Amino acid sequence: MKISRVETKHCLVGEGPVWDVAEQALYFVDIVGRQLHRYDPLGGATTSWTAPAVIGSIALREGGGALLALPDGVYTLDFDSGGITPLALPGVRDPRIQFNDGKVDRRGRFIVGSTDSNLKDTQPIGALYSLDANHVMTVIDTGIHISNGPCWSPDNKTFYFSDSLLHAIHAYDYDLATGAIANRRLFASTRDLGGIPDGATVDRDGLMWMAICEGAKVVAFRPGGAIERIVDMPVSLPASVMFGGANLDLLFVTSIDPTVLGRSAEDGGGHTFVIEGLGARGIPEPRYAG
Repeated sequence: MKISRVETKHCLVGEGPVWDVAEQALYFVDIVGRQLHRYDPLGGATTSWTAPAVIGSIALREGGGALLALPDGVYTLDFDSGGITPLALPGVRDPRIQFNDGKVDRRGRFIVGSTDSNLKDTQPIGALYSLDANHVMTVIDTGIHISNGPCWSPDNKTFYFSDSLLHAIHAYDYDLATGAIANRRLFASTRDLGGIPDGATVDRDGLMWMAICEGAKVVAFRPGGAIERIVDMPVSLPASVMFGGANLDLLFVTSIDPTVLGRSAEDGGGHTFVIEGLGARGIPEPRYAG
């Protein structure tokens, strides 16, 4: 196994990596820097777009461009012009709430959570939303403090989602045909791992790989919730993970620069890393169908 730093943009809060199989490129966001980056491993170039507010997560669209989860809802980004347009806004809401981590299911829906942005007195005022191809946004769960880590089992029957404040990774039954969720239960806790559950992805064998922020590690969980493997990272604040590369056997890991939290700088903090030789392969990420 080998861990290397990727020669791309440094982030204040690197999050939301998405590997696009068609382009063979890695997209990721700097939440606080308000930027979406596209890294081309073959040519080594990074292209960037700037948003008017913090970016919680992104998804690529079937018709081109991207979705951006901004604080008050979901917007579209035109890659050519850089134009950003509202697509789905939930309406009247608590101004403390902002949209955070999200991913696309294998029917092309964008599933995205919201978060209480007040980290000193965080309340369970966030929710989980499903945005269908017709741009209709539906609330599918509530009572969330800090939303993170949405991903699905290879058979699409289990949806994973975390409330980071509670150190809790939850599993739900998932109906891919309708997008409905049910039977929420505790999948695993990260309290004994020294950090909070952050971004996650699932490999083709059903292992769920997660960045443990504050814990300086990436952890692979078995489908039953037991730990399969722990990978120690060279930074304390890994933030999210995504399989990529031509064979989907490289694990990209974004991270947070600790100076954004008022801490001392650390070598590599805020950079993106790639892990080779894990012996695992990911599943192609779908694009949003709308």
